[in-house]
Amino acid sequence: MGNNLDRKVVLVTGATSGIGKTIAEYLHSMGYIVYGAARRPEHVSKLSFPVLKLDVTSDDSVMDCVNRIINDEKKIDVLINNAGFGIAGPIEENSIEEAMAQFDTNYFGVVRMCKAVIPHMRAAGNGLIINISSIGGLVCVPFQAHYCASKFAVEGLSEGLRLEVARFGVKVALIEPGDFKTGFPSCRRIDDMSKNESPYNPFFMNSIKMMEKGELCGPEPTPIALQVEKIIRKKTPKLRYTVAHMPQNLIPPLKRLLPWKIIEKIIAKNYRLDI
Repeated sequence: MGNNLDRKVVLVTGATSGIGKTIAEYLHSMGYIVYGAARRPEHVSKLSFPVLKLDVTSDDSVMDCVNRIINDEKKIDVLINNAGFGIAGPIEENSIEEAMAQFDTNYFGVVRMCKAVIPHMRAAGNGLIINISSIGGLVCVPFQAHYCASKFAVEGLSEGLRLEVARFGVKVALIEPGDFKTGFPSCRRIDDMSKNESPYNPFFMNSIKMMEKGELCGPEPTPIALQVEKIIRKKTPKLRYTVAHMPQNLIPPLKRLLPWKIIEKIIAKNYRLDI
């Protein structure tokens, strides 16, 4: 990638496992200056890139992380907003507190990171923000409505942000992954009542089994890292990049082409819902 002055500085949030770790390791191997960030970096075995402490739900933590990199490298060329988690359960039974926590990390965490990094990118006249969304940010699945809604929100945020910062040389892109083999299922928060006493229980448990089967049996997330690197190299990246295997990669075009009633029946059948 040329000499050190030409090397891009990349910050990846949620970089100690799953998609974030795969992206950070790949970009490091390609010669980028990579900083990972995580809530508990002290619990992680040594990685090939430095990992800074970051809680995306804390304004102070976000600013400390960004300022540390600016002090060390004088710039941040690429921000990859990957940090996030999922809650599962019926909307009726998920608490408002759970839903707010979901949005505080998955949506407002992205907002905080963008607000902290954009002033530096704008001053430099260039930069790239890649927000990791989800296929669930395009089509909602049952019993993950709050997670999907947070990703729908990231999609809308990215559309608006892209228009606002383009004049300053700052680019914005979305990656919408399908199911890949990561640690995401083990981090999913499931309400105890949904697992035991709920009238939704049999449908909910069937749906969770189908979700986890797709996630645990999916491919490694290497294609996402490859797509990230391609976006970084593009002069004018698109807004959206879906990275998914068959048949999930058909979801975006099918949503545009088919009546919603048919999409709904496909989703219900896939998640074993009797509607």
